[in-house]
Amino acid sequence: MRKKIVRIIYLVLFAVIFIWTIAFLYQKSQPKVILYKSEAPTFVDISQKTVATGKVVPRKEIEIKPQGVSGIIEKIYLEAGTIIKKGDKIAKIKIIPDMINLNSAESRVKRSKISYDDAKIDYERDKKLLDDKIIAESDYRKSKVRYDEALNELNAAEDNLQLIKEGITKKSSNTSNTIIRSTIDGMVLNIPVKEGYSVIQSNTFNAGTTIAIVADMNDMIFEGKIDEIEVAKLKKGMDFILTIGALPDDKFDAQLEYVSPKGELENGSIKFEIKASLKLKDSDFIRSGYSANAEITLVKKSKVMSVKEKYVTFKGDSAFVEISKGVQNFEKKYIKTGISDGINIEVIEGLAKDDKIKGDIDKGFTKK
Repeated sequence: MRKKIVRIIYLVLFAVIFIWTIAFLYQKSQPKVILYKSEAPTFVDISQKTVATGKVVPRKEIEIKPQGVSGIIEKIYLEAGTIIKKGDKIAKIKIIPDMINLNSAESRVKRSKISYDDAKIDYERDKKLLDDKIIAESDYRKSKVRYDEALNELNAAEDNLQLIKEGITKKSSNTSNTIIRSTIDGMVLNIPVKEGYSVIQSNTFNAGTTIAIVADMNDMIFEGKIDEIEVAKLKKGMDFILTIGALPDDKFDAQLEYVSPKGELENGSIKFEIKASLKLKDSDFIRSGYSANAEITLVKKSKVMSVKEKYVTFKGDSAFVEISKGVQNFEKKYIKTGISDGINIEVIEGLAKDDKIKGDIDKGFTKK
């Protein structure tokens, strides 16, 4: 009797488990009912932007080089970061004369001295004879001219010798080209030479050694690159916002001044150079070479009909949304789109302001 009762209990448990399994599998096999939210088009401001990367540099950045003299840096008068005026001394060059030119100049001085001494003797003799009325005045004038010419040649030879030795003459002591001076007002950005360095003058065959780099730090510009797809939308005079990597909390206004007429291949795409002037306050100090990003508004429209771009399906050259035609009943409706800011997209044609667009899944009402 006891075995019979145990057997009945097992059979009942098996039957319950079997029925529960069938019911569970049936329930799992039924499709879920998913409800979607619906939204009406909105009227918002949409702007299409792009970002150009580049750097901030001075508009005027000058390399100061020796003019007409080569030699060794004897003295440097300042350091990088110094504010200077046009004409301020930067460095002094000690000339190392060429031996051939030096010998030639010394020989010229000796020859000129001999000629001068001889002309002086004749001149002093003829002057005395003229005073005694022994010779005519015309004879005196000839010796006077010869004396003046010899004196002038001697002075020229001595100046030439001094110029070769020291790079300066007595007559031009205030305009010595051995003293390197700034050609503009500004800040010294860099002095790439040190005392004792050899430097070469700037001439037709050589660019010359850079003694210092001077720039006007009150007039800064942004230099960057922009993709060819967006360059056609740029116009001179456009305003944009500049963000400098070293100053992330500050925003700077800038105005587009230049767009290159020629693009260059860079990383597989054509890039065009752009330049823009920065609008700085008196308290702003921007270092040369700061990396920066320019946020440029290419197109801006106000209060246009739009929908969220994620609700739009693009297929080839067409785009469509799904419009509500009743409770959870939607149908495709093709639309014509305009500009997009990545979140909202302009709808030019195809929608009415009362249309309801299929949106996100309404998770709060999802049921089986």
